[in-house]
Amino acid sequence: MSINDQNRGACVFCGREFARGGMTRHLAKCEKRAEVWSKINAKGQEGVLYHLQAQDADDRTYWLNLEVDGSAKLGDIDFYLRAIWLECCGHLSRFSIGGLWGRQIPMSRRIHQVFTEAAEVIHVYDFGTESVTKIKRVGIRHGKPISKHPIVLMARNAAPVSTCQECKKTATHFCEECRIEEDLPGLLCERHAASHPHEDYGEPIRIVNSPRLGMCGYSGPAEPPY
Repeated sequence: MSINDQNRGACVFCGREFARGGMTRHLAKCEKRAEVWSKINAKGQEGVLYHLQAQDADDRTYWLNLEVDGSAKLGDIDFYLRAIWLECCGHLSRFSIGGLWGRQIPMSRRIHQVFTEAAEVIHVYDFGTESVTKIKRVGIRHGKPISKHPIVLMARNAAPVSTCQECKKTATHFCEECRIEEDLPGLLCERHAASHPHEDYGEPIRIVNSPRLGMCGYSGPAEPPY
């Protein structure tokens, strides 16, 4: 679906762009991020903050770099992933260690407990049309959190650039019927989406930056919850 094989995204702190692997290394030494740390209220309580990379298991185009308070719960990550990537119909979800169907971890477990025991966990949303996310520990910081919220978005993949199946202009919409019934990409520009004949699966939906686009009727908004 994407023609952007560089898989780049922008650092929230300094705006510089890197590929997925380069972003992980950049965040560890980003001067602007360090400046934010230095300005944190001195009255804030120190703790352990985890740098986690979340990546869609099927399409590595989609990734997130998050800083998560070690005292937060897995349920906080579940809430965040639902908001930014997944939520469509209130499906069930689970975390596991040791692969897709490994040992299940309760949503109530604390982040510091989980990522002391394991370097990677798997999150599954929807057991009919699964969306699988790998969440890997890539760093630890001892200090004060930079937000009152348990999770801070530090970087995210840029929205993949796709082309219209009819005219090769930039695609803005997705047609599920084209993908399922016609074996076509289902990608349409504004003009061709407006005149598209397929309606059995609903009208074409606007493309959003999420690996769940078109699955189980998912249409976004694919935005951070805070």
